Amino acid sequence: MQSDFEISTRGQGLYEFTRDVAGWLGGRGDGLLTLMVRHTSCSLLIQENADPEVQSDMRAFFARLVPPSDDPTMRYLTHTYEGPDDMPAHIKAAMLPVSLSIPVLAGQMRLGTWQGIYLFEHRDAPHSRTVAAHFATDTR
Repeated sequence: MQSDFEISTRGQGLYEFTRDVAGWLGGRGDGLLTLMVRHTSCSLLIQENADPEVQSDMRAFFARLVPPSDDPTMRYLTHTYEGPDDMPAHIKAAMLPVSLSIPVLAGQMRLGTWQGIYLFEHRDAPHSRTVAAHFATDTR
């Protein structure tokens, strides 16, 4: 079974869509859920969803690790015509996962108590992002 999730972003940050995925699974049995973002300038993460400071700290860390291309430390970048946030977004997406595999038992994702599924937007402008989902049931 396959589907797509459309996630609207408002610029850089983490956007949780755990409830959307759980609703789509809707008690479908045992199996493996695979999620893959269909873009090269954002990522997928399983991260803490209890304290919003975790999300702001993640964004701040990666902004410091890979600053915009107009930062003097990034002057070696040549892919700059799509804006100063574009190539750094590609670098972040290369460092972070773009797909996730999540075990499902009795239609419930086997996430930990404080875990949520996030799209990590690395671009400054709003975007509409597509995450492809595939649920393979255990046929044993």
